[in-house]
Amino acid sequence: MKSVSWYTNVVGFTIEERWMKDGVVAGVSLRAGKTTFMLGQDDWKKGRDRKKGEGFRLYCTTTQDIDALAKKIEARGGKLDQQPTDQPWGMRDIALTDPDGFKITIAKETKKRAKKR
Repeated sequence: MKSVSWYTNVVGFTIEERWMKDGVVAGVSLRAGKTTFMLGQDDWKKGRDRKKGEGFRLYCTTTQDIDALAKKIEARGGKLDQQPTDQPWGMRDIALTDPDGFKITIAKETKKRAKKR
C-alpha cells in the first residue's frame, strides 16, 4: 500500500496496527493525536483502471495549528492542493491528495466559530 508511507512520512501519522492477508498488508490503523484513520486494500471489484478519489473527499478536524501542520507536510515533501485558508463557516483548512488519488481536507475550528457555540 503506497499510501501508508505517505500518511506516516509526509502527513505525520504513526502505524497503530497492521492487518495481513497471505503475507501482504491488507490494511492499517493510523493515529495522529486523537485521530485514528484506517486504510484498507482495494478489492478491485470496480476495476483497476477507474479514477480513484473522484467524487469523494475525506474531511478531518484537528486541534493542531493548521499553518504549522501545512509547513510540516511540505517540509516532508508533501504537496498541498490548497494552502491554509480561512473558510466562511468558521474553519481554517488545508487540502491535499494522497498517492492513490483520494482527496483530504484537514481543518481546525477558528476562534470565531468556537465563540458561536
